[in-house]
Amino acid sequence: MKVAIAVHGRFHAFDLARGLHTRDALSQVATTYPAFVARRWLPAPIRLSTAPWLEAWRRLYGRVPLLPAPDPALAVAFGRFAARTLPEGADLLVGWSSASLEAIPAARSRGMRVVIERGSTHIQHQTEILTAEYARLGLGRAPTPPALVERELSEYEQADAIAVPSRFAASTFVARGVPATKVIVNPLGVDRGRFAVPVKAGTGKPRILFAGEIGVRKGIAHLLEAFASLSAGAELHLVGPVEPGFEVILARCSLAGVILHGPLSGTALVRAYANADIFCLPSIEEGFGMVLGEAMAAGLPVVATSVTGASELIESGREGILVPPADVPALRDALRALIDDSANRARMGAAARARLDKGLSWNDYAERALDAYRAVLGHLG
Repeated sequence: MKVAIAVHGRFHAFDLARGLHTRDALSQVATTYPAFVARRWLPAPIRLSTAPWLEAWRRLYGRVPLLPAPDPALAVAFGRFAARTLPEGADLLVGWSSASLEAIPAARSRGMRVVIERGSTHIQHQTEILTAEYARLGLGRAPTPPALVERELSEYEQADAIAVPSRFAASTFVARGVPATKVIVNPLGVDRGRFAVPVKAGTGKPRILFAGEIGVRKGIAHLLEAFASLSAGAELHLVGPVEPGFEVILARCSLAGVILHGPLSGTALVRAYANADIFCLPSIEEGFGMVLGEAMAAGLPVVATSVTGASELIESGREGILVPPADVPALRDALRALIDDSANRARMGAAARARLDKGLSWNDYAERALDAYRAVLGHLG
């Protein structure tokens, strides 16, 4: 079996590609990343097909005058690129959602099967949740262009299977009429060695860490509200870029005890985990928060909403605490419980690190993916 991957960006596609490559099951990776950038993650033997002009378009939008909006035009352009550059001899296309529609008929014409990789919930579920939250916050913007919603619905319909990273994400597909047999559930992995840090000394105010986009989808408005009454006894460190337009929400929130770091990567990101005592992911919509595994590798107890894929990783009360999305009192109580109990933090953090030994490496992820692809080819072939 040979698998072709098509991804507009990187996401977890490069981790999948490495796993398939080591099993002699990878044909090619098509990406918007320039080749010299992609090679930071992908070894030289892996065949690349790159469209760096599309990545430049995405990154320069808003900074270059007259440059058209990338959505949905960039998705269409990449779909066409992926269709033109499908490799000979591949049996299966794994294409990232919203940017693979044009490649599906091209793959079919070559006798290939198609798996759409969707890193989040069903696009309609996501849109409904986010639309309501943007309205509640008075931001008045559409979170997902309607054309992208229609593209994804077409991809779901035409694909042989849809891969998602959590049971919760899968449930949103089934709730909208997608047969459960068409949905592959494969939790993502983590590079445990990269984020493993020594046990913390536990001095000073406990530090709560969030990593990700500081915006609506990640539930930051709820986190700031929950933390407002906790700031005397803890610090809240927010790592990541601020969503455009979310500055108005930050301006009307109390930021006492809140430290905004901006985006961090490499050793700076690892250091942020190392310096933290608690990790919090308060998303209102998510497929699987990869940062959860990173935090657990760093030995942090996790406070997360039940829609983040956290239920794949933690048992509430053991490796962390699960709370309902958008439930500020529950989020506040969970954070307070860990702030006030250093022994419980240490116990949960140790359990979180140990949990990663149970099927949560990128090697485990690749094995599960390969098994699922064999089933798609065997069932339909």
